[in-house]
Amino acid sequence: MGRTVQILMAMMIGGACAAASPAPATQPAAATATVKITDFHFDPESVTVAHGASVTWVNQDDVPHTATAKGDKPLFDSKALDTDEHYSFTFTTAGTYTYYCKVHPHMTGTIIVK
Repeated sequence: MGRTVQILMAMMIGGACAAASPAPATQPAAATATVKITDFHFDPESVTVAHGASVTWVNQDDVPHTATAKGDKPLFDSKALDTDEHYSFTFTTAGTYTYYCKVHPHMTGTIIVK
């Protein structure tokens, strides 16, 4: 077999294998999510959940924090959560929601609802 034929066969086989590979799976949106408040930040900072899912914030810091949606009339607004207290909110509308801590406004996070 000539060198050209070997190269063409390798290209055809390689292309066939690549074409047969399945597309990468997309991660489904979570049905529930937990955001830890620790070391003056939200962890994780961004969460993706399904429509109708609940997100729970748990304060693991030694100082109070809130989880408050940005805007004049916040969609959600926890009270000041002391250590080990939690707050949950159920998202019924798809969209991207940014939030912050009213006590420490530099703390921000995002909830993406699909």
